[in-house]
Amino acid sequence: MENNSTAAEKVLGFLPLAERLKRELRHSWLSDGRRESVAEHTWFMALMALLTYRRLEEPVSLDRVLSMAIVHDLAEVEVGDIPYLEASDRKARKAEPELVAIDRIAATLPAPEGAVVRELWLEFEEGQTPESRFVRALDHLEVQVQHNLADISTWEPVEHALVYTKMDDRCAHDAFLRQLLAGARATAEAKMREGGVDVDAVRSQIGV
Repeated sequence: MENNSTAAEKVLGFLPLAERLKRELRHSWLSDGRRESVAEHTWFMALMALLTYRRLEEPVSLDRVLSMAIVHDLAEVEVGDIPYLEASDRKARKAEPELVAIDRIAATLPAPEGAVVRELWLEFEEGQTPESRFVRALDHLEVQVQHNLADISTWEPVEHALVYTKMDDRCAHDAFLRQLLAGARATAEAKMREGGVDVDAVRSQIGV
């Protein structure tokens, strides 16, 4: 383990890299018409976790959940955010460059901290633990909550159908997550109807 002086130098050297998540923009918009950054997405997920983790059927470690939420998109400082809707070679092959990126990022940190960051990132990607399943559900729920806050004009037409498909698998394992999903979906439906979207036609097209 490095001494404190070396560790402090490495942490301070890492922060400018991490700051790039404040500037990396996502395919989501805020209620004031500005695009959401990856860092804002991460913070919103962490807040949602704090407000909901006690309601889960399977207990989770809040410390691990918050830590995982903080680092789950860290590889995007190098590879960038790839929108869920994007159909491209880089999306199909994103797993390998993201793993390379997180290995490189972890190596810039002091050894214990770097190992923890890499471990948390991999745990999220694998999605096998109670904490990772919770964070992965929040990752998708946050998107819909933020879309519901944004102007309907910022929605792509294909996102109307995603209201009924994107969140389900990741929320299926827990009753309270399913309640959050139902609430987010109901808000989305009301927003779509207000914006002139034929919700019944959307549901019919995807067999809901």
